[in-house]
Amino acid sequence: MVIRDILHAQVASAESFVDTLAAPLFPEERALVAGAADKRRHEFATARACARTALAELGVPPVPILRGERGSPVWPPGIVGSITHCAGYRAAVVAYATQISTIGIDAEPNAPLPNGVIDIISLPLERSQLQLLATERPDVCWDRLIFSAKESIYKAWFPLTRRWLGFEDAAVAINEAEATFGVRLLAPTPLASGFPLGNFTGRWLVSGGVILTAVTVPVQRTVP
Repeated sequence: MVIRDILHAQVASAESFVDTLAAPLFPEERALVAGAADKRRHEFATARACARTALAELGVPPVPILRGERGSPVWPPGIVGSITHCAGYRAAVVAYATQISTIGIDAEPNAPLPNGVIDIISLPLERSQLQLLATERPDVCWDRLIFSAKESIYKAWFPLTRRWLGFEDAAVAINEAEATFGVRLLAPTPLASGFPLGNFTGRWLVSGGVILTAVTVPVQRTVP
């Protein structure tokens, strides 16, 4: 399994490189995509199938996975998770909320962003990394990786805060050698589970034409 390489050991996952056309949906889920095109319904069903496979790894029985605020997945009580899909790839990750505070994943094609998009989604300091990174690893579309990292950051941020986080509110520093990235939050950071929500770290990989990023925040424990 590709995505498992960038996940915390306490996170369960499932992925698919093809749509499972026979993947069953609960009636409540079918209603969410009732008017969608076939392509959208197939990717939705496959992503939900991945989510249920990952939940089964934790011993959680199949349940509908609906949409909550801002389209985020609604997980069973005591579970945190994230879902992603792009052309040729679908994945879901879940964990017990007693072990992982939040997790965000994102998948993107390893292809350059459309013209002008990098200027919208990145900060000047982030853009200054791109030329050096392209020299070190020309096989990676680094502008797309920055975009993917920010998507993962938002998916990890929102369940904890219920607040919007813009592209300009997080500064990403990519470590090519270690396949990690650091995140400096520029927005006001509230408490999460009683602790100040600090800066994030994440991991990334490129495989089979897909960029994957993940941000995992383990539960912080008080010191006796």
